[in-house]
Amino acid sequence: MYTMKKLSIEQEHRVEVLLEQLTLEEKIGMIHGNGLFKTAGVERLGIPELKFADGPMGVRNDFENAKWKTIGLSYDFVSYLPSNTSIASSWNKEVAYQVGQVLGEEARGRGKDMILAPGINVKRSPLCGRNFEYMSEDPYLIKELAVPLIKGVQEADVAACVKHFAANSQETKRLEVEAIIDDRAFRELYLPAFKAAVEEGESYSIMGAYNRFKGEHCCHSKCLLDDILREEWDYDGVVISDWGGVHDTEQAANTSLDIEMSVTDNFDDYFMANPLIEAVKSGKVSEEQIDKKVRRILTMMERLHMFSEERKSGAYNTPDHRAVIRKASEEGIVLLKNEENRLPLSKKVKKLAVIGQNGDMIHSNGGGSAEIKALYEISPLLGINMLLGGNTKILYAPGYYIEPKKEESDVNWQESSLEDIVNRSGSSEGVTPENTKDNQVDEHIIVEQKKRKQLLEEAVKVAKEADEVIIIGGLNHDYDTEGADRNDLILPYGQDDLIKAVLEVKPEAVIVIISGSPVEMKQWEKNAKAIVWTSYAGMEGGTALAKVLFGDVNPSGKLPESFPITITDSPAHCIGEFPGDLEVHHTEGINIGYRYYITKKVPTQFCFGHGLSYTAFDYEDLVIDNSLVGRVDDNTMKDRVKITGKVRITNIGNQRGAEVVQIYVSPVDSKINRPEEELKGFEKVSLEPGESKIVTFSLDSSAFSYYDVEEKAFVVEPGKYTIRVGSSCEDIRVETDVIL
Repeated sequence: MYTMKKLSIEQEHRVEVLLEQLTLEEKIGMIHGNGLFKTAGVERLGIPELKFADGPMGVRNDFENAKWKTIGLSYDFVSYLPSNTSIASSWNKEVAYQVGQVLGEEARGRGKDMILAPGINVKRSPLCGRNFEYMSEDPYLIKELAVPLIKGVQEADVAACVKHFAANSQETKRLEVEAIIDDRAFRELYLPAFKAAVEEGESYSIMGAYNRFKGEHCCHSKCLLDDILREEWDYDGVVISDWGGVHDTEQAANTSLDIEMSVTDNFDDYFMANPLIEAVKSGKVSEEQIDKKVRRILTMMERLHMFSEERKSGAYNTPDHRAVIRKASEEGIVLLKNEENRLPLSKKVKKLAVIGQNGDMIHSNGGGSAEIKALYEISPLLGINMLLGGNTKILYAPGYYIEPKKEESDVNWQESSLEDIVNRSGSSEGVTPENTKDNQVDEHIIVEQKKRKQLLEEAVKVAKEADEVIIIGGLNHDYDTEGADRNDLILPYGQDDLIKAVLEVKPEAVIVIISGSPVEMKQWEKNAKAIVWTSYAGMEGGTALAKVLFGDVNPSGKLPESFPITITDSPAHCIGEFPGDLEVHHTEGINIGYRYYITKKVPTQFCFGHGLSYTAFDYEDLVIDNSLVGRVDDNTMKDRVKITGKVRITNIGNQRGAEVVQIYVSPVDSKINRPEEELKGFEKVSLEPGESKIVTFSLDSSAFSYYDVEEKAFVVEPGKYTIRVGSSCEDIRVETDVIL
């Protein structure tokens, strides 16, 4: 049981007084959109409008009230934040907290009351188009980073809105698909982050998902909103629908949904608008139900000090914000491979070739609702030029062809998004227009292939001339995007051919991949000596990447998800279904991500938690104190487990670096189906050369429990468990057993 920020007696009284004075029509106006990003206020009572903004990577620019058309202000440029995947790659709770602070302050500085972030859904499949908005395939890592991020946001008197509740893991047919998940997997994988967001993060709001679960639309699901969220977790925050996620007036009104939002401008016709007024007057919905919703909204307004002159004002585009973003960007970069110590590169290089469109591409203006009107964005090419200065001749070659986008329509893609007809991704081989005659298709392909061949040849020529070569490829927001899933893991635009061709003439070339999720590397990974991966790293991403490549910053990022060799290795694809049809069966159950790869002995390209450094770390002296195992809590009469441990970490290299110490729990001879190991703790530590630190950790019952479907509760199975400590899920350095 948790207790969210309590109101004072004065605040509680004000809520009830306001509620008593509101007419039915005024109440209804407060619980549905009165604009694309706001609800109605009540001027006569001093109740302000409630203003929202998208915010996966910063505060989105403003739209007209009733049109999906940007206002075109000159003062709504904001800081472009690293993606949630990039934040998760830092494995740093303090970084998550500080980024949350930036997001909250900028939202408040722009006059917003609620920021629609963070996204905390589990990355079930590497093909989900919105994976870059999410954090990880592991629920423990998600919750440990989401909680401080939420707290950081809400310090600015802005409500965080965690999303999408729940079991939302694909964009294909997102408005209607039903996720079929067994209760154990649902409880162990898909709920923990949301539960932590509510109980530990005290998120003031939560957003429902588009999909269906147990036969109900998530935005008005009795199971999710009433049974779990309100009754089990005792949540008294505000529940808001995703835009267009409501499908029935009575269902929405009679569940714990508080605010309905949509993408259309017929605001009075929303399900929880005039139709709800009629439902109340006819007795189908009680006014008491409406009062509950309005009370929760007014309570949130009090928590945000919206009736007080003392409410924080916020700020945006500050130097401090940029410093936080730069640090977060640096810590989220992952060194995947570094044979023969190819990295870091020398700054004294005379002629450097940068090859690949992602070297000179801006990403802030895409991704769907993650798009940002950034104050600036430093590309990798710009960052490298800024770092090296005029003593290095830098040659740039695009390397691969991306078909130019058609001129932007006056109609924003979101305006028609409820029709689920907008194709927002390409295929790995380029988009072929539908309903086009065969000869026209052939001509289109021929032109594309010709341009691709020309750019590849130019890139190879440039590579031959250079002393050092950096290939910067990956994905962009044609692929990592809201509204569509990827077709495969293959690098688009013929990048595999480009990388192979360059490696033939420059075997020592450094490969940089920018993407929001895994890509296939099997065609060239074995031939590459150095590979770096980063997600969309924000406005300072290019600066951060340059500093890592040339040694000003020692990389410390770790993969927040597994990189499979091929898509058919992914459990969602080889055991479960993705993307399914109107139903998608999660038949892989609890075995997603590394849980599957480790348990089933399936090799990966790069494993969960993997990430190298320019220095090296030694692990020793793992000590476990299990003296509290088996003690009984007199209040609950439930078995409690309390294990403390410590391990010594030493920097045995010759430069300062940071290591993420990862703690995994592995059941031995379990009588039930359980993963080989599960992440249950981590700590990021910075060490000078030769320095040692003792990392301490504690494991309670939750670290050893599984969800018993019959008991409908988490239980601890007695027996032997191995505590594994290491640098990744596969790189275990020390371990020991405990008996429960």
